Amino acid sequence: MEGINLADDRLQKVMAHAGVASRRKSEDIIKQGRVKVNGSTVTEMGFKVDPETDEIIVDGEVISKEKQVYLLLYKPVGYVTTVDDPRGRKTVLDLIDSIKQRIYPVGRLDYNTSGLLLLTNDGELTYILTHPSHEIEKTYLVEAKGYVDDNKLNKLEKGIKLSDGMTAPAKTELKERNSVSTKFTITIHEGRNRQVRRMCEKISNPVEKLKRISFAHLNLDGLKAGNYRKLTTKELKKLQDMKN
Repeated sequence: MEGINLADDRLQKVMAHAGVASRRKSEDIIKQGRVKVNGSTVTEMGFKVDPETDEIIVDGEVISKEKQVYLLLYKPVGYVTTVDDPRGRKTVLDLIDSIKQRIYPVGRLDYNTSGLLLLTNDGELTYILTHPSHEIEKTYLVEAKGYVDDNKLNKLEKGIKLSDGMTAPAKTELKERNSVSTKFTITIHEGRNRQVRRMCEKISNPVEKLKRISFAHLNLDGLKAGNYRKLTTKELKKLQDMKN
């Protein structure tokens, strides 16, 4: 079809991201001949469009470009950090309402880990925040079993040898400790699977509670577990500056 710019995004995906309908329902709408791209009706599945340059009309109305969304969620324990779960467990998206756009979590927090989680539909920002080369800092409040002495904290700071190699240097700050448990914060910039838990297991002080209290310049101030809010203008500007 002439005049249509073929790009990387399937038409039904672009429609879903713009809040027209779910991807499956968008496919039905396309099959019914209700969609025009640059003036021409499209009925084939998998048709690719460029949402930045192509005009997409559904039922006579031009769909707008996907509005970018940035939410800060205080994830409680007992939720998986995925869009859906084949085992039927509650996901972090079950905590979000009134958002038309399809958002997804930036990175992951374990099922039994609580704390700060960013959700967005900004793929470029997600890449920056999760790619190891950018070394974005994440701070966790750890409650570990037993007495964690200064020597063990120093080991965590210097790096722990795990099955997938040595961890990068970390920062720790002791909060309180006794013979039963120790509370401290640890700041890392890697994103390995269950990294903090595995590091604590290596020093023989397994994690009993784990909460992420900050991510980049974001924190949980003013939020209760299970609640979320949109980023402030100042917070968002700092994130957007990372793209430059």
